[in-house]
Amino acid sequence: MSVDKLKQIVLGVTAVSLFLMSGIALADYMNVLNLTEGVTPTSKMVYSLHMQILYIVTVIGILVFSVMCWSIYHHRKSKGAVAEQFHHSTAAEITWTVVPILILVLMAIPATKALVFMEQTGDSEMTIKVTGYQWKWKYDYLDEDISFFSALAQDSNDARQRGSGIDPNTVDNYLLDVDNRVVLPIKTKIRILTTAADVIHDWWVPALGWKRDAIPGFINDNWTYIEEPGVYRGKCAELCGKDHGFMPIVVEAVSKDEYVAWVEEQKSIQLAAAAGADKEWTKEELLEKGAAVYAANCAACHMAEGQGIEGLFPALKGSAIVNGPASEIIMQVLNGKNMMPAFKDQLNDVDLAAAITHERNSWGNTAADIVQPADIKAAR
Repeated sequence: MSVDKLKQIVLGVTAVSLFLMSGIALADYMNVLNLTEGVTPTSKMVYSLHMQILYIVTVIGILVFSVMCWSIYHHRKSKGAVAEQFHHSTAAEITWTVVPILILVLMAIPATKALVFMEQTGDSEMTIKVTGYQWKWKYDYLDEDISFFSALAQDSNDARQRGSGIDPNTVDNYLLDVDNRVVLPIKTKIRILTTAADVIHDWWVPALGWKRDAIPGFINDNWTYIEEPGVYRGKCAELCGKDHGFMPIVVEAVSKDEYVAWVEEQKSIQLAAAAGADKEWTKEELLEKGAAVYAANCAACHMAEGQGIEGLFPALKGSAIVNGPASEIIMQVLNGKNMMPAFKDQLNDVDLAAAITHERNSWGNTAADIVQPADIKAAR
């Protein structure tokens, strides 16, 4: 067998091997690393568009590299190939201008249809307002007069603390679970308004097929129609500060009957919270509730033991304002100061009273008194 014949066999085997390997790699990509199809018409349209473009660019890549490999092999110097000497070809220039334009138009048609479809927020059956805060989300069900905050789940919050000694692998859905889920009915067109109270955030749940910036002073809108019940997780997709990585989103899609029952439950909870603001709480009750409120809303900056972060967030342990007159710390917590946000719209009177009571009675602080919800209400 001649050397040239052996080279051709080796090249042929190599080409077939590379083709098979590329096919396996593409299959693995599509099954493991590819986009997920999602559970809404929008997400399925985006997935279909993605696959169409993937097929087009894959065919283009195969054609281009095939021509390149063929040219390199058949016009190599060892065969005595001599390069043509020319400086202009009208036909070639027209071809490589017109063909890409046609390809782009072919891609633009389905992409435009998808964009138009995504903006059709009319005829929605319900509306939710999503507001980003550092670092949590507020949800207002505008048709039901329900409002609540959603923050990182307590077990994840505990495990992420420096020196906690908790193995994150032992926490279910670490950094992807919340204390209050967004509950939505399936097979319902839902308009979702996004905005922010401080800096730019981005509300993103991949299974819904879109994400929207939450911008202070501006309202973006989109819509969703969830076809399958389930739990769908997301996160803030805009770098928004120190705890950007700790403000997940959990959407729980349920049947319409289950959603109605959940709405009634939430209204009962809010009525109970309103009633709680009018009663006298014992010190033990306030301390127990205050520890949970502090962990969910204050520990991210002031740390679990009130030691703060030097140069960024002041320590509450031994703090003059924490140990001073109750009226001063109440006003600061309500209205905020410097990097500290105002909590008057984030927490109710009971939560604020409990958190302040916890701070004034912990870590060796000497105030050791209690703050009642009525005190917060009067300060407002």
